[in-house]
Amino acid sequence: MLNQFAPELPMATVHVGQLDAGFANTGKASVHFPGSTSSLTTGLSLDRTGRILVAARIETPHGSRFGLARLNHDGSADPGFGTGGCVIGSFEHGFEATAGKVTELPDGKILLSGLHYQSADCTLPGLALFDAQGRPAPGFGNTGRQVIRIEGNLSQGLRDPWLPPGIPGLEACDMRVQPDGRILLLANHHYQFSDHVGVLIRLLPDGALDTSFNRGGFVMVRRLLKNTWLSCLALQADGNIVVGGAIDLPQQGLMVRYDPSGKLDDSFGENGFLSITAEERSVMVNQIVQHQNGDLQAFGSSRDPMHCLSLKVRKDGKPDRHCNQGHCRLLEIGHNASQWTAAQVQSDGKLVTAGATIGGIEADFILARHLPDANLDPVFGHGKGWVRTRLGYSLDTATSLAVQTDGKILVGGHSLHGTYRAVVTRHWA
Repeated sequence: MLNQFAPELPMATVHVGQLDAGFANTGKASVHFPGSTSSLTTGLSLDRTGRILVAARIETPHGSRFGLARLNHDGSADPGFGTGGCVIGSFEHGFEATAGKVTELPDGKILLSGLHYQSADCTLPGLALFDAQGRPAPGFGNTGRQVIRIEGNLSQGLRDPWLPPGIPGLEACDMRVQPDGRILLLANHHYQFSDHVGVLIRLLPDGALDTSFNRGGFVMVRRLLKNTWLSCLALQADGNIVVGGAIDLPQQGLMVRYDPSGKLDDSFGENGFLSITAEERSVMVNQIVQHQNGDLQAFGSSRDPMHCLSLKVRKDGKPDRHCNQGHCRLLEIGHNASQWTAAQVQSDGKLVTAGATIGGIEADFILARHLPDANLDPVFGHGKGWVRTRLGYSLDTATSLAVQTDGKILVGGHSLHGTYRAVVTRHWA
């Protein structure tokens, strides 16, 4: 196994943002899930030793399952985890499932979020907790797994009959863990197909509903009585919770902030809400991160046409007028549609974002680095601030990322080679 601290190529021979040829197969690791017919990466994170945790949607001859894999520093499968480096399962026996996000807890256990497929039409949020070897952790939910059911079926959402790879849709879900171990989850409840509302849920560390949160364990998120859909959440350093997504019609990006008790923070934006437009285009917010100074930055895409989008927001929920005069910044990648799906703050305060161009064989990974003032970093990507990576003659879609302690950037996604396969790439920083 290669060591992450082993001697590497001199920096003069590489360019910031390009694939790291010393990782796996010339920079790309294929994540193998035995018995699967296809796999799509949905989440990516690092454990305390720098090993790579990969969450995935797995298709098997018996239907959809969640997948969880662990890779070594060099991109090889970790044989000490699960069976041959991975776990494939569901949140309840006999049902289908998909994964969402994955994170290592302070005690070394691994928490996986996702969706439980209640039927061919309906979903419910699900969680699974594993020990460091990939075995179900006792004391959490029902033998290490928990399906989140709220009275009135309010955590129930719609299943996407055809989910475009890498494009957030009806099955979007996100998870964050507070310092006290309580777990924040998102759901999107559909009263009927044309009437939906976001749901912010908090659970106790054992997976039970935290009834102290908003005096019931959850908050219904709706803006101006319009259809409201949530895609992401961010946990701020002061304990406040920010959720993002969109409202329609017409579609606008959305950011909403709640205090640690689940109460709407009406000092944020306009009575707690910030609606986002871009040059009269529709907007979708896919990711929110916090700058080191407490400001926020939203990432996602515009619609009609679809381009990568970002907006810097002050602590009070107002657009930062010192950054692009308070307007959304759009990035066009050639003639292709494109979007940001993941973002993370580096230790130096710069931000990295991952996403993809959209459309057949032109679908490629895109990776960018942004300065603290939200401008693209000219040192990155031959002066452009971004790089476009084609892994082969295939449809490549990036969905997640993680930054190593040495600054190198890991991007999770999937690539089409006959069938979709989960992949992780590593890039120089």
